[in-house]
Amino acid sequence: MHAPSTCFLAVKYTSCSGYRNKGSVAMMRIGALSKKSGVHIETIRYYERAGVLPKARRTANGRRTYSEEDADRLAFIRHARELGFDLSAVRALLALQERPELSCEAASKLASAQLSAVESRLSRLALLRDELKRMVRACKNGRVSDCRVIDALTKMH
Repeated sequence: MHAPSTCFLAVKYTSCSGYRNKGSVAMMRIGALSKKSGVHIETIRYYERAGVLPKARRTANGRRTYSEEDADRLAFIRHARELGFDLSAVRALLALQERPELSCEAASKLASAQLSAVESRLSRLALLRDELKRMVRACKNGRVSDCRVIDALTKMH
């Protein structure tokens, strides 16, 4: 019987000389990583192709396996994406994370630029909300020929 794709694998790393490291490192398959992170499997593969997540190690039968370090990196990527950072900004932030001795000025600039973009979107959304409220208030729920929503949309072009 085959184990489900969400199982964890215990892998012992062996060096070229045959020396086995003490202990084992828990590895997870892509399904387990997806469940743990909340990131869809196809998105994980996309992040690998895009270069923000390292290519997965492969088992003898070709299945992808991931470490806790990979899961932590994916969590970082997901959080950055949830905050609206594009992949180029995520790459830059990951590169900064790998160099903790550097100034965080570049990270601050990236975050400031993202904040400005979010504030701009919020302003546009507030205008959209106000227009939609006006349209809904003006509609009397009568016939379509007298509908203020349809009328407003027709006049907007």
